[in-house]
Amino acid sequence: MLNFATQIAREAGNLLVQRLGVARITSKGDINLVTEADIAAENLIIERIRSHYPQHGILAEESGEAILVGGKRSEWKWIIDPLDGTTNYAHGYPCFCVSIALEHAGALTLGVVYDPMRDEMFAAERGQGATLNDRKIRVSTVDDLNCAMLCTGFPYNVRERPDFAREFAKFTMEAQAVRRDGSAALDLAYVACGRFDGFWEDGLNPWDIAAGALLISEARGKITNFKDEPLDIYNEQVLASNGLIHDVMMGILNRG
Repeated sequence: MLNFATQIAREAGNLLVQRLGVARITSKGDINLVTEADIAAENLIIERIRSHYPQHGILAEESGEAILVGGKRSEWKWIIDPLDGTTNYAHGYPCFCVSIALEHAGALTLGVVYDPMRDEMFAAERGQGATLNDRKIRVSTVDDLNCAMLCTGFPYNVRERPDFAREFAKFTMEAQAVRRDGSAALDLAYVACGRFDGFWEDGLNPWDIAAGALLISEARGKITNFKDEPLDIYNEQVLASNGLIHDVMMGILNRG
């Protein structure tokens, strides 16, 4: 199944690259964008999944959740984001990806994040480790927040989340650097391969989180909510790190 997931992620990514700069852009709200490339890539992925695994469930960003054949919910669910980083994509900023994960009986079993601009395929299967273009990856060994490069995301409803600005300011003052790239799935993949040492965000969706969460776990990192509870991809909070700076990051997030 992992080979199947990487293949369709690559197909969808190639489609996105072909339409970069020419895809028509519409709006799902005041600032939340969608492009025709989102829809085309999602349709491609869903078509491939339904062709190979017709009884599996699908949770997708644009389409919502598909009900399974026969009226019963399968224990298998594909969680897909055909274009994570839509705003970047709409502006021609080359930081976006395809994210595909598979959940079985509530547990993530595989995840892939594909960056078509750099031709980087991050992949993980439960119990088998994580890879970048077929080479094993591990989280970083940075154990001091002062030496850490962190990443976060700005929620679409940032005006309704006053805690965000306070958290950002705290980390900016205490970490070596903080970045904001606009693609949570890719940010999590970068934590898994050691490019970032930690990541936090509140307001994410399961399709933003699922594949990257498994990548981090399989790369021997740590991923929880802000209270150090086990990650629930259907909860909006994510704190991910190499494990060595996790406690200090959590302390900053929970500081008054």
